[in-house]
Amino acid sequence: VRFFGGWNFDPADARGRDIAAAGYAKGVPMGGDLVKAPAGKAPTFLVAAAKDPMSGNLDRIQIVKGWLGKDGKAQERIYDVAVSGGRSIGADGRCATAVGSTVDLATGQYRNDIGAAELHTVWRDPHFDPAQRAFYYARVLEIPTPRYSLLDSIALGRPWEDTGRPATIQERVYGSPIWYTPR
Repeated sequence: VRFFGGWNFDPADARGRDIAAAGYAKGVPMGGDLVKAPAGKAPTFLVAAAKDPMSGNLDRIQIVKGWLGKDGKAQERIYDVAVSGGRSIGADGRCATAVGSTVDLATGQYRNDIGAAELHTVWRDPHFDPAQRAFYYARVLEIPTPRYSLLDSIALGRPWEDTGRPATIQERVYGSPIWYTPR
């Protein structure tokens, strides 16, 4: 996962050959701090992910925003920012269509013919408040793969329903946050 925050990323940065070079040139990496927003600007985020060669393809990239509300309580909002398989992201920032599953419950095998090997995009926070401290982090989800309990039940010759656990899992990876501090 590569994740950068700044004020001037544009879609061409996500399509470039060297995303890291664009990220460091125009912003801060994971763990960095964006300070005082330029007038009229919302932060933009450059994010890219590649699949683990030993696991499932990618389903989606999400950016999770957190902040303290006016009541002092922690708030969080999840945005789908890149999705695989020609699906679309709605006006609410979420993809309503599931990626699907290729897991064969009888054998525990799956195919990587759904999802994507790589996803990348530039996203701008549509609800940015320049006076509000916030943090953002990237989360990447894989397509469903067999859960250990399904593989164990197959090896033991028992039906997986007896385990009381789901047959599949969507593995995830999380990046470190990028902080926004108004100063």
